[in-house]
Amino acid sequence: MNRRDFLQTGAATLATTAITATPSASTQAAQKPGKFRLKYAPHFGMFRHHAPGGPIDELKFAADQGFTAWEDNGMKGRSQEEQEKIAREMQRLGMTMGVFVANFGTAFGNPGLAQGKASEVERFLNEIRESTEVAKRVNARWVTVVPGERTPELKLDYQTANVIDALKRAAEICEKTGLIMVLEPLNHWRDHPNLFLADVAQGYMICRAVGSPSCKVLFDMYHEQIQSGNIIATIDRTWDEVAYFQIGDNPGRNEPTTGEMNYRNIFRHIHNKGYTGVLGMEHGISRGGKEGELALIKAYRECDSF
Repeated sequence: MNRRDFLQTGAATLATTAITATPSASTQAAQKPGKFRLKYAPHFGMFRHHAPGGPIDELKFAADQGFTAWEDNGMKGRSQEEQEKIAREMQRLGMTMGVFVANFGTAFGNPGLAQGKASEVERFLNEIRESTEVAKRVNARWVTVVPGERTPELKLDYQTANVIDALKRAAEICEKTGLIMVLEPLNHWRDHPNLFLADVAQGYMICRAVGSPSCKVLFDMYHEQIQSGNIIATIDRTWDEVAYFQIGDNPGRNEPTTGEMNYRNIFRHIHNKGYTGVLGMEHGISRGGKEGELALIKAYRECDSF
């Protein structure tokens, strides 16, 4: 799955073949089970077959199924009116807003922050300023930041220093409102060979150097599994600098139980460490239609039953 396409659409591509759910499956969806133990956050498009009426319909359906959080990578691209409408409904439903992407403009297709170019840094800082305003409207505490691509003109250490300097300036902006930038490492081995930030250890080191409560790590477990593995031990080692998690099984980047990762154990570990934040469901669905959406909910119920 192409990361840029995934972020810009805000949802993985789903199969369009209509599949009629069995009566028992439909009954299961209508039972309004209890809330999940952790704040798993779907995204728009994930439940479009059960809630074809649009974003508000999807929020209501997800809340009925026990989800207590939501994330929307493309929130900045929505109108102010729609942002406020979504925020009001989430508040009514008691749902926590997760991340949206702060810096599409400087994240992909250019050196971004690594080159240290003044115009790119200022462009990034303007994206952060804009993000603080959006965050106020939608009650968001976190925004995703991708520092951009590596630049061949400089050694990695110089690039790292440039990224740290830019993030320090951005953190000063965020600290005024309490917004937290979460830096997302994206794997080199399968999806993003040219991006600067590749694994959680690198993100941890950068956040320690920035030294701000407004600059932390987004631990995307799909990417870290591909890049480095050893998920639970890495969670422990980097815990103090992690402010947000995202989910996706590997291979396939679909819901838990479809790949090699033992998400029941991972969720238990995160819960036992006292985590009360959001875990974004930044993945696709392995099957199409209503049947696939119900299978996704079932997979989360199984993994949440630790």
